[in-house]
Parts: sequence; C-alpha cells; structure tokens
Amino acid sequence: MKAPRYPKKTAKKAPAKGVLHPRNPHRGRYDLAVLANACPELKAFIKPNPKGDNTIDFSNEKAVLCLNRALLAHYYRVSHWSIPDGYLCPPIPGRADYIHYAADLLAESSSSSSEPVVHAKKITVLDIGTGANCIYPIIGSQSYGWEFLASDIDPVSVNSAKAIINSNKSLKGRIRVVLQKNKDAIFKGVINPDDRFALTVCNPPFHSSMAEAKAGSERKWKNLNRRPSNNAAQKGRADPKLNFGGQKAELWCQGGEIAFLTRMAKESVEFAHQVGWFTSLVSKGENVKPLKTLLNQLGAKQVKVVEMSQGQKISRLLAWRFHSRC
Repeated sequence: MKAPRYPKKTAKKAPAKGVLHPRNPHRGRYDLAVLANACPELKAFIKPNPKGDNTIDFSNEKAVLCLNRALLAHYYRVSHWSIPDGYLCPPIPGRADYIHYAADLLAESSSSSSEPVVHAKKITVLDIGTGANCIYPIIGSQSYGWEFLASDIDPVSVNSAKAIINSNKSLKGRIRVVLQKNKDAIFKGVINPDDRFALTVCNPPFHSSMAEAKAGSERKWKNLNRRPSNNAAQKGRADPKLNFGGQKAELWCQGGEIAFLTRMAKESVEFAHQVGWFTSLVSKGENVKPLKTLLNQLGAKQVKVVEMSQGQKISRLLAWRFHSRC
C-alpha cells in the first residue's frame, strides 16, 4: 500500500463550513453504484428520491450500517465488518477527518524537512476507547500505514474489534486490541514502560448521564425526520454527524466530556515522554477554553485546537504535547 505524502503544514481550521479535509475521500456525494459493487447488499437499500437521484434512507439503521460496510470495503480494504446490536455505528466521513488532521500534526512536527513523516518511519498510535467498531485504527492503518494499540473498558467492544481485525487480512498485524481493566484510568495499564506512541486519538463520551444521552438521540431522530426532501441526506451526500446506537461507555460518563478530558489531561503528564501528541475530539465548544487553561497549567509545551467542519456540525481536535519532538 502506497501511503500519501503528508503536507508540511496543517490548516488550523477546516476550509469552509460543511467541507471535509482535502485528503478525505468522502467529500461530496456518495457514488452509490460504486459502493454497491464493493458491497452488493447495499443495492437493496438504494432508491430514487423525489428528484430521481439515487439515495438511501438515512433514518434506516440497517441501511446506514450497510453503507458503512460499503465505505469500508471500497476505501479501506475491509470486507468483513459488523458490530453487536445496540453498539455505536460511527459516521465514517467525520472519523476520517480526525485521522487526516492528526496526520497533519505529525507532518508539522517531523524533523525531516524534505520528507515529512515518510512512510518508512514506523508510526504507532494509541486509540483510547476504540469501541466495537474499531473505526480509527481501520482508517489510520489503511490511509497511512500506521500501527495501532486500541483499548476499551467494555469486553464486548474489545471482542468485537478483535473479530473485525481477525476477519480482514489488511488489518492483521497492524492493530492490537486490549481491555482497559481499570475503569478509572485512561493510559495507566495500557501504556507499558517501554511503549512509545507518536499519537493518541480519542472520541470521548459526550454526555454526563444516560438520560442526557437519550434526550440527545431523540433530538437527532426528530431533526432527521423533519429534514426536507432536498437536504444532503436525500441527495446522497455524506452526512458525517449521523450515527446510531451506543452503549454506556460509548455515550456518557460521570461529568460528561469535560470531566473525561480533564482526567485524560492530568494523567497524560505521567506519560509525557512516551507520547508525541495527545489528541482528542472535543464536541462542545465551551469545553475548549478550560481545557487549554488546564493543559498550560500542567506544563504542556504546545496546545493546538483544529476545527473540523462536518455537515452542519463543528467539532474540534484538541492536541497537546510536553516536548518538541514526536
């Protein structure tokens, strides 16, 4: 697999609202005919919208799950992918954006001026809370040749991720999945004394309670059902923010996103010399300022915030490091 060259500099913000990263292959409309060739079962879900353009019903969980299988088969050489009932079905275009902006971070900090982050250099990444879908390791390993250690506190998620890896030749030897046995820890028990990571990635629990998570899901369904016929989903374009399902560890934790990331930031100090860039998705804009303040207090040498525009949603990649070399 030939890895793409990394740019020497990274944009601090997404180019425009609704526009994905320049290297993200999911920009624009889905080519459903091509995707159906990669995953024939998708054909059953393709239908014309009122304008005669082919689309799928984005409110149909089975259709979206099948679309994910097709995307993974066509773009990432993953022919066998499934998740347990009730677990999070990730929005692949948005997850890919995170990986590409994280690649920009590594390119920025490369010590080589002529070949930033060359493919020959081994890049090892830690995915915190990989989930049953194992999506970040899939995209990162197939897009850039990175190797991954993926952790999760849920045994079902760990077993599901392992099954995906074992079912796909393209993933074997590139991704290792471990159970985080200490539910109060993030890096402890996962990072061993001799481990070195260029990067960590994380999609933290968003909500502070199951009730809040349920209310958020209900709002999402209401908004989806109210969408007019000429919207992005009906036209067959990527709708990166839509997902289905989710278990407790995937959706919420005590104190929500800010509490989780506060713990992550504090614990990262202990592993400052074993990790190049610590990164995480931050969904709530109001959490950025207090997290930046905390990281500066903890002695971070650099703190970066990269805005990512995905459909109507703006999310952020928060990155920090304690030394100048990855």
